[in-house]
Amino acid sequence: MIKSRCSWSEKDPLYVKYHDTEWGTPVYDDDKIFEFLILETFQAGLSWITVLRKRENFRKAFDNFNYLKIAKYKDKKFDELIMNSGIIRNKLKIRATISNANAFIEIQKEFGSFSKYIWGFVNHKPIINQWESLKDIPANTEISDKLSLDLKKRGFKFVGSTVIYAYMQATGMVNDHIVSCFRYENI
Repeated sequence: MIKSRCSWSEKDPLYVKYHDTEWGTPVYDDDKIFEFLILETFQAGLSWITVLRKRENFRKAFDNFNYLKIAKYKDKKFDELIMNSGIIRNKLKIRATISNANAFIEIQKEFGSFSKYIWGFVNHKPIINQWESLKDIPANTEISDKLSLDLKKRGFKFVGSTVIYAYMQATGMVNDHIVSCFRYENI
């Protein structure tokens, strides 16, 4: 039997796997939440498939997305990252990743975990939307606007409302699978 999926995911086998196993599944683990934050900020202005194809390279380059290590990166590591053709070599995004790691740690200190902080914006449970079509899905929402603004106040970079809404979708803070998608009910 053929599974009905969100049509954006049918263009590439990597998209299919990501859609079927990760996208929209609620994530509460700080390590995984940080990984998605890095990937979404690097995606800003690019296609998501570009980031997915480089995901393992990012994992290796950024010490398995270990925010404690990333927060301590110095100029030598920054220079290595700029020369790494396996990742997106954007100087501003690389510097943002380092400063975002530090801001991430500060939020953990304040709230006990980044998960508690971020999930607080949706009352600690996923928002279940009921979209009939991809064209119905917004690029941002009032909640992503608020979260984006708060993250920026806390020193985060590359966290505009559209990036943050994509982040909320990826980490399952919102279920934006269309209702005819098999994952809609699974999640």
